[in-house]
Amino acid sequence: MKRTADLPCHPPPVVGFSDSYTGGFVDGFHAHDRAQLSVFLAGSVTINTLDKSFVLGPGQGMWIPANTLHQANCRTDLMFQVVYVDSEFVGPDLPCKMFDLSTLVRGLVDEIVAMRFEFTMDERMSVIARLLVDEIRRAPRIAERLLLPSDPRLRRVCEAIMLQPGDCHDIDYWARETGMARRTFTRLFQQEMGMGFAAWRRRVRVIEAASRIAAGQPISKVAFDLGYDNASSFSTMFHRTFGVAPRTLRFNSEPGSQL
Repeated sequence: MKRTADLPCHPPPVVGFSDSYTGGFVDGFHAHDRAQLSVFLAGSVTINTLDKSFVLGPGQGMWIPANTLHQANCRTDLMFQVVYVDSEFVGPDLPCKMFDLSTLVRGLVDEIVAMRFEFTMDERMSVIARLLVDEIRRAPRIAERLLLPSDPRLRRVCEAIMLQPGDCHDIDYWARETGMARRTFTRLFQQEMGMGFAAWRRRVRVIEAASRIAAGQPISKVAFDLGYDNASSFSTMFHRTFGVAPRTLRFNSEPGSQL
């Protein structure tokens, strides 16, 4: 297994490696001078940019353009692959993107990771790199992401809720925490986020739930931890958001299933 620490000072234009982090590890905000594709094999991670937050699990990939500040927060032990791609292989119009991995993308990443760091960037590897970027561009975007506000007071509230999605404090409590009147808080939240506070918090909870269920936690425990009175009301909200029952995620996360 190649690791991050083995990356040479002057790698080829496209280079990949495998790595792993322990649960609870936080890779603070940083940026790379190349675009980055992260492919997640096991575990769950939250990736934050300055204005969005993405929750990813096994079978999903995250594309981050060059020079984009981002942070990774490992929710569980994490196994993943990373490919760094020089700008010569990437057009200017491929923004941050979370997507499900196809068999082809997995194969192309495996091929790049299998190469030695000092390999020559010949025609074959150039074709692989361009095809990988093209497949990322074609992959349907997963819309399940969380927007983050630019107002620092609202941002503190959102970050606190993301850390404790089961928190049940009402809007009056959070308005007081920001030093705002309820009406001001409500209006500013709607203006910045394009949705009300309650709707945003529900979205936090169902995305958190999807990650926990995929990791194998019992559905009833997830529902209780996230503030739902019973599994039935939780399942209704989950189906309304994702269009599938919660148990579907557990089936899809089993070894050998199609993700």
